[in-house]
Amino acid sequence: MSDKPTVVLTIAGFDPSSGAGVTADIKTIAAHGCYGVACITAMTVQSTAGVRRVEAADPTLVTETLQELATDIPIAAVHIGMLGTGKVVKAVVDFLSQAGKAGSPSRFPNVVLDPILKSSSGAELLDAAGIRLLIDRLLPLADVITPNVDEAAILTGLKVNDLDEMRVAAEKLHQMGSAAVVITGGHLEKAIDLLSFTTKSGVQQEVFKAERQRSNSTHGTGCAFATAMACHLALDRGLAEATLLAKTYVTAAIAAGHPLGRGTSPVHHLYRMHQQRRTASSGSES
Repeated sequence: MSDKPTVVLTIAGFDPSSGAGVTADIKTIAAHGCYGVACITAMTVQSTAGVRRVEAADPTLVTETLQELATDIPIAAVHIGMLGTGKVVKAVVDFLSQAGKAGSPSRFPNVVLDPILKSSSGAELLDAAGIRLLIDRLLPLADVITPNVDEAAILTGLKVNDLDEMRVAAEKLHQMGSAAVVITGGHLEKAIDLLSFTTKSGVQQEVFKAERQRSNSTHGTGCAFATAMACHLALDRGLAEATLLAKTYVTAAIAAGHPLGRGTSPVHHLYRMHQQRRTASSGSES
């Protein structure tokens, strides 16, 4: 009998194009050898060309889904993406806060929060009440948060345009209650990510650099990075290793991206399967 798989829960919206959201998260989780379960927080009308409409889920449905999953399956990590409204944020906060109390599962390990506030096309993906609640109550419950530079600027109220400003923003996020932060700089000229985490001796920071790829296949990079981080943490890898491996995965997924749609194409979440098939085909032809 095979060993039980490592289970990663994703709490996020639904993207019909599967470049981002829960379906992309499930692909990312599978690509890392884990088993994905999901709670949908919102339905969207979108394609590679952008987000047209967002319809938030009933927060009661979100609560019941999370409770049902948590009482049935041992969860090794939680990825939190798009939440849509303050009511849904509260449902997730209450769910995480109840963990460990009588009749509830123990505290969930490896909670990775990707604070999705706007789509790349400019659509609002979290209302003002949700942003306030995310800052005040959800951020301190996460083990790691993974904002891009724009999200870090909104959360902190600071300018975040280069590495020095990323460092300052990360320290501000620690002051706001975040134990560990990865600010992703894929929007910058150089693809710089900053890992910042607190220790007994103070704040430690590590920089991860790569050449920025000139590719149109970048839809869903933030979701893929945060979900990959959750997978690596679930597999007992440390923060620095998880950050490096997640960055490497996203870089390769961009390079192998599908030329799909009339807008920004998705990354290729399952590029490793394609590589394996190509290798197997080459071997059978020799």
